[in-house]
Amino acid sequence: MRVSVIKGEFKEKLMEKVIVLNKEVGFYQYHNEEYICITDIAKYKDPDRSDYVIQNWIRSRNTVEFLGIWEQINNPSFNPIEFDGFRKQAGLNSFILTAKQWIEKTRAIGIISKSGRYGGTYAHKDIAFEFASWISVEFKLYLIKEFQRLKEDESEKKSLGWSIKRNLASINYRIHTDAIKKHLIPEKISRNEKNIIYATEADILNLALFGMTAKEWRDKNPSSDGNIRDYSDISQLVCLSNLENINALFIKEGVDKLKRLEKLNNIAIEQMTLLTKENTKRLR
Repeated sequence: MRVSVIKGEFKEKLMEKVIVLNKEVGFYQYHNEEYICITDIAKYKDPDRSDYVIQNWIRSRNTVEFLGIWEQINNPSFNPIEFDGFRKQAGLNSFILTAKQWIEKTRAIGIISKSGRYGGTYAHKDIAFEFASWISVEFKLYLIKEFQRLKEDESEKKSLGWSIKRNLASINYRIHTDAIKKHLIPEKISRNEKNIIYATEADILNLALFGMTAKEWRDKNPSSDGNIRDYSDISQLVCLSNLENINALFIKEGVDKLKRLEKLNNIAIEQMTLLTKENTKRLR
């Protein structure tokens, strides 16, 4: 089965969705634990009444028992007294229990209710898989498969990140040890003293490396998200890191902004020349 991953912001958490049997199912990480949107899972059974589906599941005796045992194992703040009350009533025709009631009364952490753009009821993966099994065994099996694939993709990205860091260190080493210094004749940046005196240190570095301030970049790229550094390649990020260290030294030595900008610009040109040259070769 092909997987389609969609990303967006879930407050400060990275929100991801996979396609399971033609249904989007959301994931996000909370306290380093994986949570799955059971509202999305419920839509597989009834797209128009997902809350009602969850309520029917959570009010059953088996579910209450399962949730209570999970919380007792994983949640030191769990309220066992309220749990006992729900357990005694579970199974009665008059018994009603919603996810929010369960969370508020028992101080549960296995189920989370969220509002907003990515709102819905989320459950720890252990609980979500149990709910998916109640919905459909087939859906559960495909959900587990796609969840595992998502985790494998994340693992590959982490591995790639480590490899990039190692290559960055290698490139950086070459900058400081390369005996052959090739200089280009740069186009000198032209800035008057009034413009520079009020520039932030971040913009001093931006001017030295990119030839423009963050605001100037945003004005030229109104449809782009993020900032100028978000669109930098690896070579520019390496150079930027070096410039930050060198600029800190210049500040300590009392070098004024205009002079620092001139020096940093020359250093940026020299290092980017080397880095661009290195990037045409195979990184070791």
